[in-house]
Amino acid sequence: MTSTTIGRGSADTISAIFGVAKAVIGVVHLPPLPGAPRFDGEAVEAIYAQGLADARSYLENGCDGVIVENHGDVPFSKPDDIGHETSAHMAVISDRIRRELGRPIGVNVLANAAIPALAIASASGASFIRVNQWANAYVANEGFVEGEAARASRYRAQLRAKNIRIFADAHVKHGAHAIVADRPVEEQVKDLVFFDADVVIATGQRTGHAADLSYIRMIKEAGGLPTLVGSGVTPDNAGDILDIVDGVIVASSLKHDGVWWNAVDPARVKRFIAGLKR
Repeated sequence: MTSTTIGRGSADTISAIFGVAKAVIGVVHLPPLPGAPRFDGEAVEAIYAQGLADARSYLENGCDGVIVENHGDVPFSKPDDIGHETSAHMAVISDRIRRELGRPIGVNVLANAAIPALAIASASGASFIRVNQWANAYVANEGFVEGEAARASRYRAQLRAKNIRIFADAHVKHGAHAIVADRPVEEQVKDLVFFDADVVIATGQRTGHAADLSYIRMIKEAGGLPTLVGSGVTPDNAGDILDIVDGVIVASSLKHDGVWWNAVDPARVKRFIAGLKR
């Protein structure tokens, strides 16, 4: 039995969602939301406006979709400690982005909050969620983080929302994987397939860090599923990466000055997409 037959994932997930064979997905890094330590009482309409502006800069300049992420909520909470206010505000901005721009969106609730992400996706019409630890476990900045597949899959079934796809990280960045170090990374990728992930994401060691091409190729071959690269994608390496995988998730290199917490630079997005077309 091969890795392509042990799960329910489909080889055409990327084209089904984005309508292209190779997808470029921008990340909308939301500023601190109400309830987060760095939130200073800004008007929520200003937060929504910033998220919508970043999404517009990506989508109107050539990206195929976006992921909405609460990246400003550092330090991140574990899934069971995330307040309902986070889900509520992310649902509002996700819905506004989808309605105004009419393109596929996904949701990532940090850290590893698959159930809140599914609730947001269901409420806002998002097509997928990103989950950093879908199977197994690791030690992250937030502490011990367990895979959410069992709980989240049952919750998705309760919502009657099996149309929401699961984009799952393999050997995800910002963490130590010593707990599962006795098992090859290839086997951990196959665990994602076994637990019904739809797309596998390969990353470097941290936000903005590029993974080695041989490592990316190993992830792709081990899973037999559509594969994305989710960190360190730049105009210089995007072409080589897309020769291997089915899409890229990009943010830092498309921000003003290449810094992830800055606003998206439309000119950088245009140059990035133009470079890929060349």
